[in-house]
Amino acid sequence: MELTRSLVDSRAREYREEEPLYAVEEEQLETLPAAFTSGEYGRRDAAWVVRWYYRRFLGDYPDRDRRDAEDRFWGNDFEAVRDAIAGAVDATDAADGIDSLTALEAVDVPVASAFLMFVDPEEYVVVGPREWAALREAGELSRRYPDPLSVSEYETYLERCRSLAGRLECDLWTLYRALWRLSK
Repeated sequence: MELTRSLVDSRAREYREEEPLYAVEEEQLETLPAAFTSGEYGRRDAAWVVRWYYRRFLGDYPDRDRRDAEDRFWGNDFEAVRDAIAGAVDATDAADGIDSLTALEAVDVPVASAFLMFVDPEEYVVVGPREWAALREAGELSRRYPDPLSVSEYETYLERCRSLAGRLECDLWTLYRALWRLSK
């Protein structure tokens, strides 16, 4: 499969029309970056990112594991959550942002990538097995999805996504939506 502008546009459009979480994702992408930057957010806003990461699989992610991650995230001291998000906002690169976020309970590299996307969607994109598989099928990544995913592997994925977004003249959110649909 070759990733072309028309393929990305059509799959991103399918995502917008068919994925049940699209409207709330779009709303959060409009509000969370400013909230996280200003510090004007609550515990539920931060927890929403963790919930979204797992619930976007719409039941394909084991419910018990999802609930465990959500519960463990709620166990974090809220000031620690605020400090970690502030660290991600102030980070100069993905590795620094991920290091800050993974200090929290229940935040691994993929969940940290979701936080980074909602901190700055113009610079970061979430990673998971589906998006990775779509890039691999397109010949953009050579390895299978690593589990667990390392920071350097996320940086490789992010670099590929940024390069593709530039070449295809689209933003990372559009590319993400296309990759999600291509992996179905």
